[in-house]
Amino acid sequence: MSVATAPAPSVVPSAALSSNLSADMLPVLRERGQREVFCGLTGIVWLHRKVQDAFFLVVGSRTCAHLLQSAAGVMVFAEPRFATAIIEERDLAGLADANEELDRVVRRLLARRPEIKLLFLVGSCPSEVIKLDLSRAAVRLNAGLGGDVRVLNYSGSGIETTFTQGEDACLAALVPVMPASDVSQLLIVGALPDIVEDQFRRLFAELGIARVASLPPRRAKDLASVGPGTRFLLAQPFLGDTAHALEERGAVHLPAMFPFGAEGTTAWLHAAAEAFGIDEMHFRSVVAPGRERAKRAIARHAERLAGKSIFFMPDSQLEVPLARFLSNELGMELVEVGTPYLHRSHLAADLAALPAGTQLSEGQDVERQLDRVRAARPDLTVCGLGLANPLEREGLSTKWSIELVFSPVHGFEQAGDLAELFARPLVRRDRLAV
Repeated sequence: MSVATAPAPSVVPSAALSSNLSADMLPVLRERGQREVFCGLTGIVWLHRKVQDAFFLVVGSRTCAHLLQSAAGVMVFAEPRFATAIIEERDLAGLADANEELDRVVRRLLARRPEIKLLFLVGSCPSEVIKLDLSRAAVRLNAGLGGDVRVLNYSGSGIETTFTQGEDACLAALVPVMPASDVSQLLIVGALPDIVEDQFRRLFAELGIARVASLPPRRAKDLASVGPGTRFLLAQPFLGDTAHALEERGAVHLPAMFPFGAEGTTAWLHAAAEAFGIDEMHFRSVVAPGRERAKRAIARHAERLAGKSIFFMPDSQLEVPLARFLSNELGMELVEVGTPYLHRSHLAADLAALPAGTQLSEGQDVERQLDRVRAARPDLTVCGLGLANPLEREGLSTKWSIELVFSPVHGFEQAGDLAELFARPLVRRDRLAV
């Protein structure tokens, strides 16, 4: 958690969301104040499971190590694909050469784990405070290891970021080492559970899009190529730096709603179909079965959620597309949709689909936002772990926003599960009330 102070927030109109919406319809409350979020190191918890021959070495403190151990729930006999090179007092005091110590730790790690093919040096608040240059360390280690292991670096520091930006920084670090290619292909960008990724790949194959790659890959050797022939879909709304890096390599972003629910998934798939010249009738025939299954699964939860009010505290950057899903497909009433950062161009389609007058907030001043939650008394508040228990104590039902990042929620087949994640706290409240 990091703390900053700022003057009182101001309401400003959102810039050019869509030709169908005026700025006044979606005012944005910009807030700068005390923030309460996990740091970017949290992204390692799902990234280390995705890239099966990668290893994440955090250069940080014992607090960093404790965060990862507790967040990942690692058992004592497990062999996770992450660890912490702990900065000791003598490193901080300059009594030891931090670069020599880091090289020693890396070589010992690789001797013990020869299956590692991709090593990420992950910066933290402590490593940045002592100005340890991990980018230079990565270059030095790459030269010394002779190409057997690729070493990259990124920052997972929580000083100025929210927790999902750890994935963005990691994927952005991969883009410069992607091979150059002009081949026509579709790139799915964002770490998805393997089962969800496989479902999307099957749909794209049925549509007739032959070459589909993913970033991140499941194995380092399968890192996709990139170039002017690459069209990419963002699976997550928090990948702004990665998208920019891909565009710098010549790839073209396909703007679309994010693939949450029947509506969002259809629009996301349709963006790819249009870009690759897929016949419209063929597209409809391919997506219709999954779309109908998703609608039926969502309908099972609509009765409980329709008309219920929901307040999103800013945490994961998933808030805007999730709010669109809950409002349009489940009939929930949006009290406020807060997000740490509002990337207007990437979220344009989801923003345009929100009800007119939806209150958006960007950034965080946690005390002011808690005051608004208490005044509104919504049926459900989506927030971080640190705020959930206090709000529950005050009689408000909550949903942990981090659970929405860890869970398989994208696509047609997961639409009902996504709806259930929001229905579950209300079911629990009703049972406790009895």
